[in-house]
Amino acid sequence: MSYGTADSLRPVTLDDVRGAQKMLTGVARTTAMEGSRHLSQLVGAPVHLKCENLQRTGSFKLRGAYVRIAGLLPEERAAGVVAASAGNHAQGVALASSLLGVRSTVFMPQGAPLPKVSATREYGAEVRLHGHVVDETLAAAQEYAAETGAVFIHPFDHADVIAGQGTVGLEILEQCPQVRTIVVGIGGGGLAAGIAVAVKAMRPDVRLVGVQAEGAAAYPPSLAAGRPVSLSNPATMADGIKVGRPGDVPFGIVGDLVDEVRTVSEGELSAALLLCLERAKLVVEPAGASPVAALLSDPGAFEGPVVAVLSGGNVDPVLMQRVLRHGMAAQGRYLAVRLRLTDRPGALATLLGALSVVDANVLDVSHVRTDPRLGLSEAEVELHLETKGPAHCVEVGRALREAGYTVID
Repeated sequence: MSYGTADSLRPVTLDDVRGAQKMLTGVARTTAMEGSRHLSQLVGAPVHLKCENLQRTGSFKLRGAYVRIAGLLPEERAAGVVAASAGNHAQGVALASSLLGVRSTVFMPQGAPLPKVSATREYGAEVRLHGHVVDETLAAAQEYAAETGAVFIHPFDHADVIAGQGTVGLEILEQCPQVRTIVVGIGGGGLAAGIAVAVKAMRPDVRLVGVQAEGAAAYPPSLAAGRPVSLSNPATMADGIKVGRPGDVPFGIVGDLVDEVRTVSEGELSAALLLCLERAKLVVEPAGASPVAALLSDPGAFEGPVVAVLSGGNVDPVLMQRVLRHGMAAQGRYLAVRLRLTDRPGALATLLGALSVVDANVLDVSHVRTDPRLGLSEAEVELHLETKGPAHCVEVGRALREAGYTVID
């Protein structure tokens, strides 16, 4: 399905992006560019992090939303705007509308994280919760637009939005003029397309690499087919790039100007988020960490200096807890084991003593005595352990077996 209009489908040029940059003066921050010693050592060349997670509203989305709404005619502004989003675009539209004095209504899925819902309301939007998946939310927003005359603000499929996102590319060239490779996450494609327009017009030698989550990678099959292809059931923790179909406008730009689109696994996303938090001291959502995941998965594939765009930092605390644990497990720093022992006084203390000998830190213990699978004198224990790496995990398992415990998993 296409949501484009004749205006939205017009070509996006460097002049459009430069115009957007002027429009965003005093509105969007020029976000920091931070060097990463760890990633630089891994890649063998300087790696810099473009911190859009520190942008107002916590992501790059404010840029495109503001430029789009600022370009509306007076009668369109009077009718208000409407958007559909699970988080980042919602907040961008809400703040942009408030700054411009335009009434905004934002539809969000019923399962949207509460911090994102609260933030969208605080930025000034009327929030309506509808549907359980983004497609249902999007349909409701478009129906509202048709009924009320409110202008629908698409998250990526409009030339003005792409021009606004392209200002990230101008900042990258100003902050790191020697850049050779830019790595950026791709959902619908608005950010990658905008950066590509700006960068390729000024520095055609710079290599642009897009990154998608394996479970929501619509661009590789679309590029192979030569047209946008829809995924039936995109699935990834990285909700910021969880888009089932490329936008018509960004698809053409990405196909022409982006040199490569890579995919990363959920484990690689978790490890990247953990690295950003521990090494760079930056809170980044899974979608924002996708460029770092690409660097971790194949560090020799990127010519430096490299700029990785951290597109957002709006991560739900509950998801953060799960992702960090997943990331620690992927690095061999977290181990969950289930085992059986004789149900007698002191048995659990003996087990914990065996773990202390191999220096495994116990995070959580679950002790079950009554279960149809257990014998009369048996108990089942599930342990969550903090470990020091893959070799230590192997050592812990070996120590438990040598102590006579039956490890179930």
